[in-house]
Amino acid sequence: MLGIIGAMDEEVARIKEKMEDISVLSKAGMEFFRGKIGNCDAVVVCCGIGKVNAGVCTQILVDCFEVSAVINTGIAGSLRAEIDIGDIVLSTDALQHDVEAVAFGYPVGQIPRMDTLAFPADERLRKVARAACERVNPDIRVHEGRVVSGDQFISDRAKKDWLTETFEGYCTEMEGAAIAQAAYLNRVPFLIIRAISDKADDSAHEDYPAFEAKAITHCVNLTLAIAEEY
Repeated sequence: MLGIIGAMDEEVARIKEKMEDISVLSKAGMEFFRGKIGNCDAVVVCCGIGKVNAGVCTQILVDCFEVSAVINTGIAGSLRAEIDIGDIVLSTDALQHDVEAVAFGYPVGQIPRMDTLAFPADERLRKVARAACERVNPDIRVHEGRVVSGDQFISDRAKKDWLTETFEGYCTEMEGAAIAQAAYLNRVPFLIIRAISDKADDSAHEDYPAFEAKAITHCVNLTLAIAEEY
């Protein structure tokens, strides 16, 4: 069973259109749509915005559906000049940039008493995703790197530069690392897929509405292709 999490209704609605034999479970204010995408058994859910929603959603997927892997699809702000709006970032790992316990000897971003700074994504899923993206989204580039998450919409160049310099991040958003942490704790493979909707700088508020739809299309195309091969 493949768990597919989107942060926004727009993403999830387009994936649900491709599902068959759907049943719905409502839990914690979320609707979990179980069915088939091609021959793949899948659960698709909109988790809502932010890390807490994302973490709760992932745990429900594990507890109620016993998913064998989790894919988180969505949009993000680029942290690197070579990653353009519309491109796809596949996570190598993920961390929470708004965690700070330096006074206790932890580096910025590390959750106290966790055994890792960043949560590693599944290499097999990433390999499948890269090949699928090159096939279904031939007009864009695919990047592999670190996703940094926090309960903030980044639209400040100084904060963007700090994220890049401190964490060597590729993109920033608000859910992925929480999903990664929940998956890591449950020993479930995961992959975060992010289409770039803005540059995470002073132009972010202008870029986001214009490119959101295009970014969602790229994510949906890729997510469906992965499900069909899973």
